Amino acid sequence: MTILIPTWVEGQLTPVEKLDAHMRGLRHKAVSVFVMAKSKVLIQRRALSKYHTPGLWANTCCTHPEWDEDPAECALRRLNEELGITGLIPVHMGQVEYRADVGDGLIEHEVVELFIAQSIETLPMNLNPDEVMETRWVDFFELKQEVSEYPDRFTPWMRIYLEKHADILFGNLAAA
Repeated sequence: MTILIPTWVEGQLTPVEKLDAHMRGLRHKAVSVFVMAKSKVLIQRRALSKYHTPGLWANTCCTHPEWDEDPAECALRRLNEELGITGLIPVHMGQVEYRADVGDGLIEHEVVELFIAQSIETLPMNLNPDEVMETRWVDFFELKQEVSEYPDRFTPWMRIYLEKHADILFGNLAAA
């Protein structure tokens, strides 16, 4: 199945095949969601079948929006497709841009719409095994410590979010 993602080519937003965008390191649109239960963050471990960063821990979910898809709708869609989560209300926290080597010659150069959704730790989930191999709730401060001690266990974007954009995502928690 060919997946086309909104990508900037020569200054124009153009649909480009996802793998091609990553192979060429092209700047493209993305959405990332963090589900929180007070100071705990729901993180996922990416399925081993993913074509980049398999088996690494990442934020609750992330994806590339479909052409002309509203970022908030994309966030809801992906929460359901990856984790079987429904009924949450993602709140837009801002936009960031990053560029990261994700291995095997692939580059993520994303313009990311960031979302936070509040929940409870007993949130019902139905994991899609093609996307997610496991999840866990982790306290924000413990997560920052774990990423610092074991960075290779986490996706590059998760490390970037915690190192450079925690204030946007976690507000008062990040300031403490």
